[in-house]
Amino acid sequence: MLNKIRIFTSDSVWRQILADFDAGIVDDVMSADVDFDSVALNTPVSPLDLKTAVIQALDDTEILNAVFGRRVNLTPAQRIIVTRLKKSGGMTADELKKILGYAQDATTHAVDTAIYGLRKLFGRDFIINENGIFKIGGV
Repeated sequence: MLNKIRIFTSDSVWRQILADFDAGIVDDVMSADVDFDSVALNTPVSPLDLKTAVIQALDDTEILNAVFGRRVNLTPAQRIIVTRLKKSGGMTADELKKILGYAQDATTHAVDTAIYGLRKLFGRDFIINENGIFKIGGV
């Protein structure tokens, strides 16, 4: 039902329930698609209500509107990077690689490619790198 969506929760009961619904349970909030601890649910909850709450938590529209001030078309990797940089205030390349689902020792240029594309679309100063930490600059 949740198709391996990576979910973090510190609650052992919710971890089991979410795993039973085929969510991918992760131990680190930074590698999660959804921080379930921040999702407000009124219990009891039906399976449909649970799925709806997770899907709503995945919706990054408000964050992207806050960054760009308008609707934009981005690749999935670009959406994830912009959303996570906005939420966190800044991340390293290894952290970004991890949130994109790659192992830390994996050889990939996914982060570089996504950031290059974002800079090409929105200007060189859109994603800045300060001492190894990528941050949202200006649009």
